Amino acid sequence: MARYIFITGGVVSSLGKGLASAALGALLQARGFSVRLRKLDPYLNVDPGTMSPFEHGEVFVTDDGAETDLDLGHYERFTGVPARMTDSVSSGRIYSDVLEKERRGDYLGKTIQVVPHVTNQIKEFLDVGDGEVDFMLCEIGGTVGDIEGLPFFEAIRQFSHDRPRGQCIFMHLTLLPYLAASGELKTKPTQHSVKELQSIGIAPDILVCRSEQPIPEKEREKIALFCNVRKEAVVAAYDLKSIYEAPLAYHHEGLDQAVLDAFQISPAPRPDLDVWRDVVDRTHKTDGTVNIAIVGKYVQLEDAYKSIKEALTHGGMANRVKVNVEWVDAEVFDTEDPAPHLEGFHAILVPGGFGERGTEGKIKAAEFARTRKIPYLGICLGMQMAVIEAARNVAGIEAAGSEEFDHEAGRKRFEPVVYHLKEWVQGNAKVRRKVGDDKGGTMRLGAYDATLKERSKVAKVYGTTTIEERHRHRYEVDIKYMDKLEKCGLRFSGMSPDGRLPEIVEWADHPWFIGVQFHPELKSKPFAPHPLFADFVRAAIETSRLV
Repeated sequence: MARYIFITGGVVSSLGKGLASAALGALLQARGFSVRLRKLDPYLNVDPGTMSPFEHGEVFVTDDGAETDLDLGHYERFTGVPARMTDSVSSGRIYSDVLEKERRGDYLGKTIQVVPHVTNQIKEFLDVGDGEVDFMLCEIGGTVGDIEGLPFFEAIRQFSHDRPRGQCIFMHLTLLPYLAASGELKTKPTQHSVKELQSIGIAPDILVCRSEQPIPEKEREKIALFCNVRKEAVVAAYDLKSIYEAPLAYHHEGLDQAVLDAFQISPAPRPDLDVWRDVVDRTHKTDGTVNIAIVGKYVQLEDAYKSIKEALTHGGMANRVKVNVEWVDAEVFDTEDPAPHLEGFHAILVPGGFGERGTEGKIKAAEFARTRKIPYLGICLGMQMAVIEAARNVAGIEAAGSEEFDHEAGRKRFEPVVYHLKEWVQGNAKVRRKVGDDKGGTMRLGAYDATLKERSKVAKVYGTTTIEERHRHRYEVDIKYMDKLEKCGLRFSGMSPDGRLPEIVEWADHPWFIGVQFHPELKSKPFAPHPLFADFVRAAIETSRLV
């Protein structure tokens, strides 16, 4: 039976809560325990896949095809444990499941209420995989007191009473604001946040206090007294230069020991933190800098490309260089020459996205990288735009475009080099989709195999000809144009096992130009950088030496 750690938040950013959860998971692993991290999201969206990146940041996709909150990306990057569909749930999913049960007659005509029906559904979610790990870390999204989160707080309160004594603890994150005018830290927000939590029947065992300044002993004692926790369980969380310092920083402040004490686990194995010391060393001790441009359409919110930014950082760690990422709005190139904006960068990355806005700019960025021999990595839509650029400017298909843009405009304007995928193989079954299907959860989602051509650049990068990567898209490059494009030098170096779906393209005469239909950034970790990102940064280093 797993021990449960419920992580709630007061006046604190979601990144702070997700980062604390991920770092704690890494610390428990370092002591030899197995962990799984879960996210309970109070939003009504059934899945984040239907939300705008401006609203919710990136959508993180799991191997089994779940579209989840970006916090699961933190969990995977820090623990290396692949997230699953059962590791994330929203209010929308909970209410949807309850209503489906009511329609089937599962409740035998009873009046459906938040308590017990909604809370029982949440507890069923918490129970999944209970016997698989030593610790289950469950983060409750939002802030204590939010009306959307109340059913979740009630559910975890009930859950803790249903379990044997000592099997559940509560960890609460708060903010200690610093008033420069008076030169003091204010503890009142923390006191009121804990009071709000206590009013719904939950008493925190551990407090993690975000602070810009060191917490004086007097304030620590005051927090412990008024919040009814042990002084040793008041853990400071200071601002860090890199998020990858968090496991070491939290260990130094005693977070993992506070958890073990709360569960009365003694003696406990000593943590082996050599991996994290190496990660921090590679973060801060670098041998230079490379400048990489991300040409995207959601650049106003960097969280929309969170995994890509972190994967580039991991690629820098693998090469012991600092990666300086600059965000370039693809729409600028709709009306302007890309050269003044892209000259000086050592590599260009064009990420995924949906819709026609900004795509002509991405095509120009791909052309700039191809003609200037600048390393280029195109991901999902970034690969499709590279193929369209090749079709237009090299293969002579002047009207080349994507069916996606014609569907959006409601009229035919392009020759569809990229088309709407209506059928593909998933496991032993065929999946069929229509253009008019609901948007949520109807894409090619999750992990799929790909076969790489021998002696291709990507086969050399991966060190194998068989790979598995995660997908999230509903449009594909049409293989009927493959022969014409390959005659022009664009090699289709990765295909689905049945040979029907292009997975990777590369220019044979280019130092480093690779487009992939999948999302390699989702599987990169600081202690295991993804090979594509590691080699992409290496190519950028080579370019920096030539500039």
